[in-house]
Amino acid sequence: RALFEYRGEIFSVPKENGSPRNLSKSPSTAERYPIWSPKGDKIAWFSDSSGDYQLVISDQFGKKLKTITIPNPSFYFIPDWSPDGKYLAFTDTHYNILVAGVESNTVVKVDTDRYAHPNRTMNPVWSPDSKWVTYSKQQNSHFKSIYAHNVYTKQTLQITDPLADAISPVWSQDGKFIYTLASTDYGLTSGWLDMSSYDPNSSRSLYAIALDKETHAPKLPRTDEEELEEKKEDTNTSSEENKVVIDSLGLWDRVIPLVLEPREYSGLLAGPNGTLFVAEIREEGSIRLHKYDIEKAEASVFTDELYNAVIDANRKNLLMRIGNQWKIASSSSSSAKDGTTLDMNLSMQVDPKGEYKQIFLETWRYMRDFLYVDNVHGAPWETIYAWYSPWVKDVRHRTDLNYLVDILSGEVAVGHSYVYGGDTPNINRVSVGLLGVDLIVDKNHYRISKIYKGERWNPNLKAPLGLPGIDVNENDFLISINGNPLTAEINPYELLENTAGKTIQIEVNSTTSKTGARIVNIIPVSSEQSLRTIDWVESNRRRVDERSNGQLAYVYIPNTSQNGFTSFNRYYFSQQDKKGVIIDERNNGGGSAADYMIDVMARTPIGYFNSKANDKRPWTTPIAGNFGPKVMLINERAGSGGDLLPYMFKLKKLGPLIGTRTWGGLVGTWDTPPFIDGGRMVAPRGGFFDLDGNWAVEGEGVSPDIEVIQDPASTFKNIDPQLEAGINEGLRLLENNQFNLMPEPTAPLRWKRPEGWQKN
Repeated sequence: RALFEYRGEIFSVPKENGSPRNLSKSPSTAERYPIWSPKGDKIAWFSDSSGDYQLVISDQFGKKLKTITIPNPSFYFIPDWSPDGKYLAFTDTHYNILVAGVESNTVVKVDTDRYAHPNRTMNPVWSPDSKWVTYSKQQNSHFKSIYAHNVYTKQTLQITDPLADAISPVWSQDGKFIYTLASTDYGLTSGWLDMSSYDPNSSRSLYAIALDKETHAPKLPRTDEEELEEKKEDTNTSSEENKVVIDSLGLWDRVIPLVLEPREYSGLLAGPNGTLFVAEIREEGSIRLHKYDIEKAEASVFTDELYNAVIDANRKNLLMRIGNQWKIASSSSSSAKDGTTLDMNLSMQVDPKGEYKQIFLETWRYMRDFLYVDNVHGAPWETIYAWYSPWVKDVRHRTDLNYLVDILSGEVAVGHSYVYGGDTPNINRVSVGLLGVDLIVDKNHYRISKIYKGERWNPNLKAPLGLPGIDVNENDFLISINGNPLTAEINPYELLENTAGKTIQIEVNSTTSKTGARIVNIIPVSSEQSLRTIDWVESNRRRVDERSNGQLAYVYIPNTSQNGFTSFNRYYFSQQDKKGVIIDERNNGGGSAADYMIDVMARTPIGYFNSKANDKRPWTTPIAGNFGPKVMLINERAGSGGDLLPYMFKLKKLGPLIGTRTWGGLVGTWDTPPFIDGGRMVAPRGGFFDLDGNWAVEGEGVSPDIEVIQDPASTFKNIDPQLEAGINEGLRLLENNQFNLMPEPTAPLRWKRPEGWQKN
């Protein structure tokens, strides 16, 4: 059987025979992270039936429940059960490893990760002899090392040195080795919040750590010889079986590289002795699972399209989600194709009122447990729960609950506390095709006043009327769509329903008459947002180029995520021959900390290399960069990373900020678990404070040096006051701050000979 958590319930699903069972049957509470005991006679999970999460242990039928109270209530993640059945190890909200005694009912903290991190890698894994847990822990350098903690002696050992980033430790079945994936090119990737981590690709290799100094490497050099068999007395006893011995002396030097091509591996699964399962991240987002034979030093593909996998306590069976199916496959087989597909036709009774109450309480706990500070911004949190909890009884729809959750979160007065999703009805949306044009009514017909062509160098932008050869012009009248006559009395989008991505025919003419009209084949798009955005950006760029007579570059940064990274690189470096730059980060949607952009903009020349070509124009070192004055445009719709970018720009004194104060929402968001029905609420996990030790930007924003408001009278006339002010300031700064290339100096005289050389 396999265990599943779904919608706050625990299900036991048979591999082949029998029926699925709902073990918890608690529609008004949350049951999470179920795990079998090693013998399969018990099941453990976390339940909030008491009001806070506690550890529950039952028999395999969900009966005979026993609860272990965990001190300092919190949220808990991914338990692992010791092979002897005596302990469970897991982590909590604050990255602590906790060990619960099944018989003693005690819970002890073992270790704590060095930093909060969205990727919780510090997941404890038990040794075969049930005495040690191993885990990956961050160092001060943000690189991770493998540790092991003995729950009996309380000894903690660092298994790997800090010069490699090591993750996902697993024990060999005999307890002689810990296997891990490690990277020595992790480098900038360690700055996961920083944009400078975007481009570098880190790879990992597979390693074995010999724990005892008497243990040999898995594959030593050999030669074929006749061997004499000697009868040895069997000294192995059940108490000594798989006993783990860790000799700390020289431990870091007993790391053994295994033969496996370095790639973007994400994790290991233990296999039967002599084998491992290695997960590799693929470009399309799925995982390829390799089965690795340690003796042969060979890997074979076990399955593709993997999204989740666990292995049972005796390492004989894998439970996997492959594509949209769940399978159980033998770990001794060569492929997951031989596995059994589970019948996941499960059903449960939902109590909406009970769920609403649980989700509201969960919201309150998430803010208490996950918020980046412990004081809930000073809100009287117990009192606030008493204020709003009676409202839950009046909730009649899931969107009502989201509204109530939003109000509760609002009491904390923090940005990024988003509330969304949940079990709301699916809406069957009808896709409407769009032509990528502006239409105006003229002579009781629709006339095309503007065609959005997608500009140049945008292969992913589809402009229905923008391709050469499509005989449609601005000011043409749209006469019909797919043979249906069109006049101003008809909404043209009625005729474009379900046409996105499909070839249709439109009829156009320079007059409203059908005489001489042209029929053109086009493919409408489902969204014009990108077309209109790039048109706005390019219009701004042309305006800056025109007004500055080619002296100023214009660079738009829509966010500090991948799109913003791409836009910055595209526009900044292609115009680095300009004498100055206007950086437009208005409406910036945030993302990462844009350290990369600031580092690039802060570059200064340190010298030249001559270029013996053409007019001998030298190049600077560094080559890539713009060394002239810079101006940044900001507004109230720029936030998060869009707050931090102008904050850093100002701190580094790169130039003036022009526009209006930014949104003021600079807190990091990650790690808040979903609700039982799939809805989400965010309790921000990281707050920003400045170099003087003061909380900054969140709730404040970044103020401009020159305030310019987008007054409607100007924007209605297609005038952008902030852009115009930016151009004016850029031109002013150019008057006394231009960077000019040094000409190549006179060729040096370096030929030398000793005095009197001509006499010889």
